[in-house]
Amino acid sequence: MAELFLGIDLGTSGARAIVLDRTGQVVSTGKSALSDHVGGPRSPATWWAATQHAMRAALAEVASQDVVALAVDGTSGTMVPIDAAGVPLSEGLMYNDVCTDAGLLDRITAASPATTAARGATSGLARAVQLLATAPARIIHQADWISGQFSGRWVSDENNALKTGYDPVSGHWPDWISDVIDPEVLPDVMAPGTVVGQVGRNDFGLSPDCKVVAGTTDGCASFLATGAKQPGGGVSALGSTLTIKLLSEEPIFAPQFGIYSHKILGLWLAGGASNTGGQALLVDFSPEQIAGLSELIDPETETGLSYYPLARAGERFPINDPDLAPVMGPRPDTDSLHLQAMFEGIAAIEALAYRRLAELGAPVLRSVRSVGGGAANPVWTRIRERHLSVAMPEPLSGEAAYGTALLARSAL
Repeated sequence: MAELFLGIDLGTSGARAIVLDRTGQVVSTGKSALSDHVGGPRSPATWWAATQHAMRAALAEVASQDVVALAVDGTSGTMVPIDAAGVPLSEGLMYNDVCTDAGLLDRITAASPATTAARGATSGLARAVQLLATAPARIIHQADWISGQFSGRWVSDENNALKTGYDPVSGHWPDWISDVIDPEVLPDVMAPGTVVGQVGRNDFGLSPDCKVVAGTTDGCASFLATGAKQPGGGVSALGSTLTIKLLSEEPIFAPQFGIYSHKILGLWLAGGASNTGGQALLVDFSPEQIAGLSELIDPETETGLSYYPLARAGERFPINDPDLAPVMGPRPDTDSLHLQAMFEGIAAIEALAYRRLAELGAPVLRSVRSVGGGAANPVWTRIRERHLSVAMPEPLSGEAAYGTALLARSAL
């Protein structure tokens, strides 16, 4: 019998399922948009409907009884209240829902250490408290609830629990959390990649012995998908903003830069996000203009300009200054040189971000894998390669579900 591994990604817009073989080769995929199902993006019923649709599409191409393990990732900080049987008691609160209760946020700040990821307006802990106001309940994360549909257990993983206040260093919910919420309503927490239980009877043709493995967040899953697995391995996501993640042997916590560390597969994944990125480029250029002008750029010759591209004032990382002004001038005579200077400026910020992580205790950068829309631009990639001065291997995959399938495989 072939051994297959199923990864399920519940992202911001839909669900994706990927099946891998033992070698890591993709053998089938399936996907489903949340918008294709009744209920809206906050509805657990919609999450589950999209998951089922994506799974059935992926499993239609393989012998589903050969799937020996599965894992689920979800959007970080998305929460839902459930009863003892796992039935949702209301819609969820999403990863990007902002808490406007200043008193609650102050209470969390007063009770918690500065290094916790549970502080701030997008705190998962704040969402948990808000959901409890609806009815007495247990509070779990989005990925926990989907995983529980298979295992019948309502447990979490160390990555999804981080923004809810879990302490990955001690491996426990911290004592201070009882000043904010009753710890009894929070789930037990397991390390990503450990076996939670078995699927048992199911409607998908899976073997009842198929293992359900503790999952992770969509961001961590995307990192795993790239194939980076050694300390000093970095992943840069060049989307609307620039997100940096680096594998480290020690955790890095620098809340002044928005840096926290996830524990995964025996290492620590430290990350931070800059406000630079694609949205800064779009201030002056359309995607079509960027593509056309890139062909006119010589990436081996520097412009000599020192830009700090931002769409608006304010920066988080590697410089923490809410009033930092964009620098996108003096503007040269040609648009291609202006775009090149913006590419160079973002590349310089990326290099500084990795140096900042090293200053905070992370290992020296050894390699960078690139994901996101900006990674497809070869001219920008070459400019970044010169600024970073490290190897830039191609990622194995840009799909979070691929990383989650790798996580499922790691359990066996």
